[in-house]
Amino acid sequence: MNIIYKLYCRTFQFCLKLALPFLPYKNPIILNNILDVGDELIKNNKKNPIIIVDKIIYELGLVKSLEDKLKELNYKYSIFTNVVVNPTTNSVEKALMLYKANSCDSIIAIGGGSAIDLAKGMGALIAKKNKTLSQLKGILHIRKKIPLLFAIPTTAGTGSETTLACVIVDSETRHKYAINDFPLIPKYAVLDANMAMTLPQNLVATTGMDALTHAIEAYIGKSGNKNTRKDAKQAIKLIFSNIEKSYFDTDIEARKNMLYASHLAGRAFSKAYVGNVHSIAHSLGGKYNLPHGLCNAVILPYVLKEYGKSIYKKIKQISLYCGFVDDNVSLEDTYNLFINKIIDLNKKMNIPNHLPINGADIDEMVNYAYKETNPLYPVPELWNKEKFKKIYMLVGDINEKRNN
Repeated sequence: MNIIYKLYCRTFQFCLKLALPFLPYKNPIILNNILDVGDELIKNNKKNPIIIVDKIIYELGLVKSLEDKLKELNYKYSIFTNVVVNPTTNSVEKALMLYKANSCDSIIAIGGGSAIDLAKGMGALIAKKNKTLSQLKGILHIRKKIPLLFAIPTTAGTGSETTLACVIVDSETRHKYAINDFPLIPKYAVLDANMAMTLPQNLVATTGMDALTHAIEAYIGKSGNKNTRKDAKQAIKLIFSNIEKSYFDTDIEARKNMLYASHLAGRAFSKAYVGNVHSIAHSLGGKYNLPHGLCNAVILPYVLKEYGKSIYKKIKQISLYCGFVDDNVSLEDTYNLFINKIIDLNKKMNIPNHLPINGADIDEMVNYAYKETNPLYPVPELWNKEKFKKIYMLVGDINEKRNN
């Protein structure tokens, strides 16, 4: 990356950081029980919601209590269950057709990031009637109020219930991109631990590591402030303290703590942004339809190792807060210990060290990741395309000679 473009990126990021206190961020109203949604619909004079929910979540009966509440209120409602991993433009359009056909007036999203992102994408198209999702990608292209949105996470990972981000995959090109604007922040976040109790082990692991990635990237980036760093550190500590209990013991208190940790991490990165882990994960997830949390979990240690000394001090601050080390441990030793803790967590929870990558696809994905990161993400180090390529090679365990 040449010096002029580096200067442009850092200036862009610095201006965003200066603007942060003046931007219309809002924290969603937190509800602790799914049944509270009915009362809030009444308060907002909404009587015909669409429920966006993953089919498996629906078949497990997790929505039944809410449906019973809506029936008790004599409310109409519609159910959309065609939620796919990494929501696509086609799936958003299908949900929008149902919303319009049944004259819905509000949106309830139940599930992981896919369900919530799909709901946000639909809301964006309702607000911007004459635009496509691809025309809304990037930042601040909506600027209009979307329908009342409730986000009810069943996974402790994405933090989508508190962010201004919506991540969509183009159905034709498989390019994965983000739409970022303040109207996409849900008005309500329902953090009901009972909704997360049926989460299988593999999703506890990958979504939990997704939340950890959010918090770490928000903390080590250059655009954080006192509040985002506080949220990020608290989230990191909660995740390290609870993810194994949540994974091995299905402990309700641990699941509750993981939900809150994910929420804190979402609050942190929605203001301080993410970084290279996410841009690489988005390209991989879009290209190969891989779960986003899995991609983040695998990529995270490789990216942290590549940052090296540029993150020593911040990793030491996190480690001191979490009680991993004391002041006497060197910066380098703390840094290595912290990365090894992440690697050990992945190993304990059966997360692989590598992902399936076709060497012929790497240059294309490098271009996507490079463009996503720059100039928006305030990463600790600005990387050229060769650095990105190095990470893909490591994550895919690819021998260049084998692919030439």
